[in-house]
Amino acid sequence: MAKKHTKSLPAISIVGPGNLGSALAVDLTLRGYPVRHIVSRRALSHRPAKALARRINAAHLLIGTQPLETDIVWITVPDDAIATVAAQLAPSQPWKGKVVLHSSGALASDELSALKKKGASVASAHPMMTFIRGRRAQWRGVPFDIEGDAAAVEAAYSIASALGASPYILEKRHKALYHAFGSFASPLIIALMSAMEQVAEAAGIPSQKAKEMVWPLLSRTLDNYRKKDATRAFSGPLMRGDVKTVRRHLVQMKRTPEARAVYLTLARAAVELLPVKNRAALKKELERNSERRR
Repeated sequence: MAKKHTKSLPAISIVGPGNLGSALAVDLTLRGYPVRHIVSRRALSHRPAKALARRINAAHLLIGTQPLETDIVWITVPDDAIATVAAQLAPSQPWKGKVVLHSSGALASDELSALKKKGASVASAHPMMTFIRGRRAQWRGVPFDIEGDAAAVEAAYSIASALGASPYILEKRHKALYHAFGSFASPLIIALMSAMEQVAEAAGIPSQKAKEMVWPLLSRTLDNYRKKDATRAFSGPLMRGDVKTVRRHLVQMKRTPEARAVYLTLARAAVELLPVKNRAALKKELERNSERRR
């Protein structure tokens, strides 16, 4: 991949080339940022990291073995490893004047305290988007929450803007709830789809066919939510107060206990949060079935 070199953009090192780190490395390079180092934590991850480094004409390093001579170091490892990686990097080189970012949605910039003590300006910078291997990242309009030290926040804000994302400043105390909010929109949706497939399989519908069958309904529901809101996008037997239909669902889903538990949890939430008819009867039916699970 040919790089667009420019003196005006800061050089970057990516530590932890997983799904997000790899997407950042490729797309920052395309936007003219010199991504100079791809840094692995373990030798076992060398092969894909080396391939990524070759693709963007960067050097591949093992963490702590060489100084990262870039303006910005972006740590994109799993949440539980961020503080450990920061502690590993801290004694490896001078940090005064450098910017260090991490991309946890739930954790604040405090995870980088080992580097802040060495003089780095630190921030968390998290895109609310899903990243999977084999698909090009989408950045346009993606919310990019940022919090931390002034210099690091400014750097992260500029990078997010260059990617076409929508950066904004988030208070540190709201990080975990912000991330939980985002979790409802992607990983928990996929958990729901997995439960749905379990019920489809019990009904004799293969998973691929189930995906094809449900997509028109799912896409219309999401479009209704986007154009209206949760209350006005809500429909189906709970909204109508069809207690007998809900009872039939629960009886038949005894063959799929995990999916049945998901159904009960979501149905109870719907009865509490959304407009339903026969609310008292629905609550009684759901409670009776919940007690049978205990």
